[in-house]
This record gives sequence, C-alpha cells and structure tokens, in this order.
Amino acid sequence: MAGRAKAGSGEAGDAIIIKKYANRRLYNTASSSYITLEDLAKMVRENIEFQVLDAKTGDDITHSILTQIIMDEESNSGQMLPVSFLRQLIGMYGNSMQAMMPSYLEASMANFRDNQSKIREAFEKGISSNPLTAIHETNMAMMRAAAEVFMPGVAKPKAKPASPVSEPRDEIAVLREQMAAMQKKLDELGK
Repeated sequence: MAGRAKAGSGEAGDAIIIKKYANRRLYNTASSSYITLEDLAKMVRENIEFQVLDAKTGDDITHSILTQIIMDEESNSGQMLPVSFLRQLIGMYGNSMQAMMPSYLEASMANFRDNQSKIREAFEKGISSNPLTAIHETNMAMMRAAAEVFMPGVAKPKAKPASPVSEPRDEIAVLREQMAAMQKKLDELGK
C-alpha cells in the first residue's frame, strides 16, 4: 500500500480524514457523510486508511478512536483479549519496557498476519500440535530477551551465565535466531 499513510501516523497522505465533532458525531470528509464507529471498524477491516481529527482543535485522535472501537468489539462481539493479557498490558504502562512494547506488538501482529494462512491450513488439516504454541513460545522468548536487555536480571536465568556486560546486539541476534526458528516451524506446517 505504497503512498498510504498509517492511521495515526500524523501524515494525511491518501488517508481519509474523519472529523469528530463535540456532539460525538463522526464526519467522513471523503463521502461527505456522517458515519459510526461500526463504519470505521469496517474501514479498518477493508484496509482503508483514515485519520480521525478533532473538528475543533485539529488534534489527531485516531488512537483513542481505534481504542474505543476495540472496547466496543470486546463488549459486543465476544472477547478476543484474555484478562491475563489485559492485566499484563496494563502492567507495562509506566514500566521501563513501555517504550518498546508498541514495536514488539506490531512485529508480533505482523508475524501472525503473515503466517495466518499457514496457521489456518494447519488447523484445517487437523495437525495435533498447535501452531499457535510455537508463535507464543517465540513471542515469550522475544519478551524475555528484551526484558533482559532493558532490565538485567528480570528474565529467567539462562542455563549458561551471561557475561557481566551484555550487549544489546547480542540479544538482537538471539531474537533474530528465534524468529528464524519460528518461521522455519511455520514453513514446515505449511507443507
């Protein structure tokens, strides 16, 4: 999707501008019509880029609107986010790891999305081993490695003691190896 701005990136580009008025109404400037949060959720599912601006101040409020859509989906369409995940996510706010979480979550979601068809195939073929387990294990290994970089001693100790001066690039190499191993497992499942 070259030339399209990411929602909430602050760049309008080809993104549709949605204005939110004080009366809580959302106005699609491309279609010149009022829309609902459900319409915005449909636009997300259709990969239509948009940016939501406060009509009075011009502030980008895309993040809060997307969060509101998630809250509505969780309330109305069944829960996708487990309580334990929500608790862990909330616990990350104010934590020294908070700055790295957006990148980690984006990478995890991109990896899941890229391998979604292989995972679906594996479930349809009835493979007894759960392919989500491999993704979860790799994600947890990535989190432990990242935690060790930012907060030494927090992650579970490894069998081999770490050197007193741990360099971040060593941890990145470990993360890359883990991601490669997970990709290999997913490739094998897709065969």
